[in-house]
Amino acid sequence: MSKISDQHYAIGTKNPNLPFYPAVRAGDYIYVSGQVSKDENGNMIQGSIEIETANTIKAIERIIAEEGATLKDVVRVTTYLEDMRDFGRYNAEFKKYFDRCVIARTTVQGSAAINVLIEMEAIVYKPL
Repeated sequence: MSKISDQHYAIGTKNPNLPFYPAVRAGDYIYVSGQVSKDENGNMIQGSIEIETANTIKAIERIIAEEGATLKDVVRVTTYLEDMRDFGRYNAEFKKYFDRCVIARTTVQGSAAINVLIEMEAIVYKPL
């Protein structure tokens, strides 16, 4: 683990080809880098917007669980959709995971550097 201090450190395993970590703890906040639809072994899961949304959220869940956090601790999500025509179907799937949460969210159209339908980043409030 890369560590700057007891309150500022990396979470997760860094891909050696990329210059960032899956998440970073900074005090009481966890900043989750953009995640895509992957299983627990890091294998891509491609499919419908519903499948990719669910597996992207599960990827975020796995990362924040390393710090004892859950989706209820998420305070902000930014979502990048490859095609805004998928918004309604994405939103219905998103709601299954975050319906009882108090969060802020932004959703924009944007293409990821890899071939995916969705990418999500999150900010989590989980006091040390």
